[in-house]
Amino acid sequence: MSRWKGLPAELDPSVRNLVVRLRRLKDHSGLSLRQLAAKTGYSSSSWERYLGGRSLPPRDAVEALASVTGEEPTRLLAVWEVAAEAWSGRTATAPPGPAPAAAPAQAQAQAQAPESVAEPRSAEPERAESVEPGDPIGPAAPAAEPTRGRAFHVAVAAGLAAVVLAASAVVVLVGRTGADRDHGVAAPFASPPASPGSAPAYTCRVKRIDGLWYAGLSATRDAIVANGHAGPEAAEVQCLLVRAGYSPGDVDGIFGPRTERAVKHLQVDADLVVDGVVGPHTWGALRQ
Repeated sequence: MSRWKGLPAELDPSVRNLVVRLRRLKDHSGLSLRQLAAKTGYSSSSWERYLGGRSLPPRDAVEALASVTGEEPTRLLAVWEVAAEAWSGRTATAPPGPAPAAAPAQAQAQAQAPESVAEPRSAEPERAESVEPGDPIGPAAPAAEPTRGRAFHVAVAAGLAAVVLAASAVVVLVGRTGADRDHGVAAPFASPPASPGSAPAYTCRVKRIDGLWYAGLSATRDAIVANGHAGPEAAEVQCLLVRAGYSPGDVDGIFGPRTERAVKHLQVDADLVVDGVVGPHTWGALRQ
């Protein structure tokens, strides 16, 4: 059975608890330090420090040990988080120089702790503990998640951008209306304002050019537009249907069932094939 060295007297109880659990997992696995290093990606000298209580193991090292020993990692990682918090407080407040002697109560708790199983003595001579730049073998720690403050600022910026875009659209619409009035164009008609999240409304500016009607949204005379289509061509069809006395519903640029019914009524009156599809012949009837 492996024998372990006693843990440092000044070690925080939560860190001590973590080290004891790691030692037990290593003992039950039957792996040597070299085998453990090969399976986890962390060097054997790193594991000597972790299992000796001289360094706090990274989260990934703890998770790797749980994986190779068949341990469910959730509880072990919870113990590591408590130990990491205690370790960070220890390194932030501990003064330089030799570690202070343990208080009597702490010494008694250490004497009763179950982990005073000895640390395995490596066949290699123990190296002097020097300052090392972290463990180069282990995987990198995950990046920190964005703070709530940053998410709040992003949401505010998005809201301001939406307000600016809405204001710009109003200015452009007012300018175009004024320009049309100055040029003597008949007042356009539009569908009711779209509710938030619905399709945009289109403005019908119906004019007769060279004997044909146009609503100012599309000049096509042969595009195929049918149920399910959406866009300016569909809105052009709806505007011309309204002009001809066939109600397609809202002029929203969405060719739906109501628009299809209006197209069929037009096709019946124009003696066309009644299929509800706007093609070259139906465009001709709409623009006449």
